[in-house]
Amino acid sequence: MAEQLKSCCCASRGDAAVEASAAEVPSERSESTDQRQQLPEPESGLAPSAQADENMVLIPAGEFLMGTEDAEGFPQDGEGPIRNVKLDAFCISRYAVTNAQFAQFVAATGYVTEAEKFGWSYVFHLLASDATREAAAGAPQGTPWWLAVNGAYWAQPEGPDSTITERAEHPVVHVSWNDAAAYCAWRGGRLPTEAEWEYAARGGLVQRRYPWGDLLKPDTEHLCNIWQGKFPVKNNASDGYHGTAPVDAYKPNGYGLYNMSGNVWEWCSDWFTPQYHRVTSEVSPHYTKPTHARSMRGGSYLCHKSYCNRYRVAARNSNTPDSSTGNCGFRIVKAVGVGEEAGGGGHRQ
Repeated sequence: MAEQLKSCCCASRGDAAVEASAAEVPSERSESTDQRQQLPEPESGLAPSAQADENMVLIPAGEFLMGTEDAEGFPQDGEGPIRNVKLDAFCISRYAVTNAQFAQFVAATGYVTEAEKFGWSYVFHLLASDATREAAAGAPQGTPWWLAVNGAYWAQPEGPDSTITERAEHPVVHVSWNDAAAYCAWRGGRLPTEAEWEYAARGGLVQRRYPWGDLLKPDTEHLCNIWQGKFPVKNNASDGYHGTAPVDAYKPNGYGLYNMSGNVWEWCSDWFTPQYHRVTSEVSPHYTKPTHARSMRGGSYLCHKSYCNRYRVAARNSNTPDSSTGNCGFRIVKAVGVGEEAGGGGHRQ
């Protein structure tokens, strides 16, 4: 079985169709990188270890039923079988990492993302301006709604004519797995394992489809940022957003975590395999055998039941570690003892 499974929600940097049409894209840092648009001011000049981790939530050690055999799922993604998994305690960020936080990282370290080094990244076609769409370097076969846009990176998420000036508290996007891992290391943490991510996302509920229960819109209330309309041509944005939403949008789950479904895909530390639930341990599972893709969880603002119903808590996806798109971000995990003074809402199921 293929190690990486395509979905409408992600595009890989190594797509041959894009490589062939992006010959003019520089392989080194693009000009737009050196002429950065105005970025949010860093939160402080302190080293990460000296900063309070008020946004970390303690998830105590426990066990839960991981995976799903839901009829709405994708068995080929390796979403099951359901099994009982035990985990040690850990701390996880209440929110996805924001543009403001990533700007602080860049200001402190001079870090250059892979999107900047390659000179381009993937932008969803409806979010790009007419000029940007016309200048796009190409699109992957099978997912033509993804445009390889020169100059697109985390601070210019729709290309050179865009900015994050009004989006400081939105999740950072256009970060590869490698970029996300570098940020986490700087903060004294790491990316969550798939098991940690799913345990946290469930918020104490047992085998529910979403972080809040089984109904997508209980009492017609929108509880996540996903596609509303006919994908990929019309998004009526009835949930309030055409693209990303602020990281504290909607209600938190039972552990006090925000946007564990929708908004942006979140990188996990595992290498991806559809055999994950069959070959990893039931105690702190972590798939460490290199494949060509890393795991992602949670879905994004582009997910829709008719195409990519992967905003369910047990759903899985993947992309190559150097790939970046306008709908993929991450959150951070720290060991217990690093930030647990923030408290939290975890409990044993």
